[in-house]
Amino acid sequence: MAKIKLDLHDIFNKGQKIDAALEQAINEAVKKKISLVEIIPGKGSGQLKKKVIRFLQQKHISKLYHRVEKDSKNWGRLFIHFK
Repeated sequence: MAKIKLDLHDIFNKGQKIDAALEQAINEAVKKKISLVEIIPGKGSGQLKKKVIRFLQQKHISKLYHRVEKDSKNWGRLFIHFK
């Protein structure tokens, strides 16, 4: 199973770059019919993870994927599942 992995550690404090990286990963998954995108916001204070979740909840983004899964063993990681 092909997947895309997006680690946000390097751009954690650059809001526009985070949005652009997330959008690029999601668009690539849709275009290439990849079923899973792994996003690593890291553990930190949890603010970056909240930002990622808010981004994913936007209507134009949420219609592109099937569901979001929070990793039960590593809360610094999210999985976006596509149909």
